[in-house]
Parts: sequence; structure tokens; C-alpha cells
Amino acid sequence: MKRISPIARWITGVGTACVLALGSVAAYADAGALQGRYTELKPQLQNNSYGRQLYIDSAEGSNTLRGDVYAVLDHPFEQVKDALQDPNAWCDIMLLPFNTKGCRASGNSLTVRIGRKWNSPIDQTYPISFAFSPGAASSDYLSTRLNAGQGPFGTRDYRVNVEAVPLENGKTFMHMNYAYGYGGIGKFAMQAYLSTAGANKAGFTSDGLRGAVERNAMRYYLAIDSYLDTMDAPAASRVDKRINQWFSATERYPRQLHEMDRGTYVSMKRADYERQTTASAQ
Repeated sequence: MKRISPIARWITGVGTACVLALGSVAAYADAGALQGRYTELKPQLQNNSYGRQLYIDSAEGSNTLRGDVYAVLDHPFEQVKDALQDPNAWCDIMLLPFNTKGCRASGNSLTVRIGRKWNSPIDQTYPISFAFSPGAASSDYLSTRLNAGQGPFGTRDYRVNVEAVPLENGKTFMHMNYAYGYGGIGKFAMQAYLSTAGANKAGFTSDGLRGAVERNAMRYYLAIDSYLDTMDAPAASRVDKRINQWFSATERYPRQLHEMDRGTYVSMKRADYERQTTASAQ
């Protein structure tokens, strides 16, 4: 059996653990342009294999991976705007994927701790510091960004751009543009993963490196949706409901997103959220 180096495991997890985006971020920059994109994509949003109103696109450059997620959220625009302008909400969102072990918000910055493996102890994780910018926010348009210049093993230029506009019937159209850059070590590690443990993983529209980007895109779209779905749940049950909802949503796409059984994931994430809550209270 081929063994995967810790670096390979870690590099492929970086994209999973951070809603990342890079480089020439294609923001629409106003409500009219994003509404136009919704009209253009409406047939694909309503007729696809995802079982929800979702469209994914991806691209691979010489040293970058980029993805775009377009989705109709079953949540009112004001709720989406309030959540996605809050760094603490982003920490709760980013903690749902399996190898994010911690996230702490302080002012307009987030420190996200990424494990090489899903069961990495917190003291063996790598911290990535994101600057958070609320961006534009009005009654009909939202834009937020996070960015981090450096990550481990030659990864770099982590950013996120999320924008949204209101739709009829209390729904919201969201666009997430994301990517990250990498050097020679990072590319080697990702290719090593894709030829070993990731060999049987599929993307949603493409395989290989683009498939990895698409898997990450779906994980984070589902994390945002799960967070929004549970905002109004009773406080005592909110975290457990969020954890279980995210797991159930990912299991609808087992070939792409399955990593472990429900019991293992739920137990691990309860511990991760508890540690995050304790750290925030200190």
C-alpha cells in the first residue's frame, strides 16, 4: 500500500479547512450585475444533479486553483447579511469541515487552526491568520472578504469573496469566489494525495486538482447553509443540530465528500466546538 506523507495530507486539507480565494477575484461589485448573473444561471440552478439550487465552476492555473459557487439560499437576505458580516459566525462556519480544529475571532481577524489529519491534536495544528473585511452592505447587496498572505508548505494568497443579493419569496442568491496559490512542494503534495488516498475521490464537474477545489466548495456552501438553518434553533441544541445537519448534507454526495462515520464526526466536532467556546470565554 502506498503511504501518504504528512505534507500531502496537510496540503490537501488546507483548501478543505479554509474557505479560500485568491488572485484575480471576479467580484460583480454591485447588485445589478449579480442579479444579472442569477438570471443567466437560472436554468442551471434549477436543473442539475445536486438536488438543490447550486452551480459550481472551477479553474486551474499554473500555480493556482480557483472555484466559484453560486447558490440560492432558502434564507432571507437580511439574515444572510447579518451572519456573513460577523467574524464569529465565520468561525462557526469554518469549524464544520472535518480537519478544521479551531477558529478564534478577534476584532476583524480570524485565526483558523488546521490539522494535517482529522484527529490532529490542537497543539499539532497550523494557524492561518485571516484579515476580515465586511466590505459593502446595503439593502440589496452584500460583499465580504477574508484574506491571508501565507500558509504552510508554500501555500499563499488565501482569500475569500462572498457576495449576495435578495431574491423574491425570502430567498438569497449567493456567489462565493475562492482559490489559493501554491509552490512546488504544495503541487507535489496535492498530486501525491490524488494518486493515493484521493484516487477514488470524484469532483462534481471535474476530477484531479479541480475536483479537489469543487469538493471544498461544496463543503463550505453546505457549512454556510447549515449555519443559517440553525441560527434560530434553541441555544442548547444549536451546535448539535448544526453538526448533524452538515454531516447529513455531505452524505448526499458520498463519492465526493464522505470521510468518516457519523458517530466519529459528531464526537470530534462536539469536542472542537467545546474547545472553541472555552477559548472564547477566556
